[in-house]
Amino acid sequence: MNSQSLPVNPPGSALLIIDVQQDLFEKTNPVYQADQLLDNIQTLVAAAHQGGVPVVYIQHNNKSGLLKDSPGWQLHPHLSPQEGDLRVDKTRSNAFEQTPLDELLRARGVEHVVVTGMVTNICVKNTCLGAIALGYTTTLVSDAHSTDRQDAAKVIALWNEKLGRAGAQLSTTPEVCLSIF
Repeated sequence: MNSQSLPVNPPGSALLIIDVQQDLFEKTNPVYQADQLLDNIQTLVAAAHQGGVPVVYIQHNNKSGLLKDSPGWQLHPHLSPQEGDLRVDKTRSNAFEQTPLDELLRARGVEHVVVTGMVTNICVKNTCLGAIALGYTTTLVSDAHSTDRQDAAKVIALWNEKLGRAGAQLSTTPEVCLSIF
């Protein structure tokens, strides 16, 4: 599935988990392959922790359901941040825009971000493009992002392809666990 070969244990990696929040799992259309998405993210988090790789939980804030500290804004209950994991709040679809994310990563020597989360065609896409524009080596975990759209499988495949062409490395959860973390 790789669009480019992955470097083995690239220096300064971080795992970004974008908008895996309660409200996104409670909409009329279900999150596509939600159980597999959550399992894959949990697997990636465990591997990142074991490898000493920083884990960053990113949460979107807005006035329509994702109001900060509301029940819908909370992380999905399958996610359990550990002490030392980073948290970033955002109001834009690109997690780097108007947040301290870039500074937090650079202060830790991060040069490579591994991107997972919600929503494929909005925040995942824009954060990948933002990371590439800032010069980060960017890996999109092809089986660890999703959407609640009716045509979710097509949307995910389309953005895997487009982001791969834009410079993101594509890798599956097992590949990331073996070669990066």
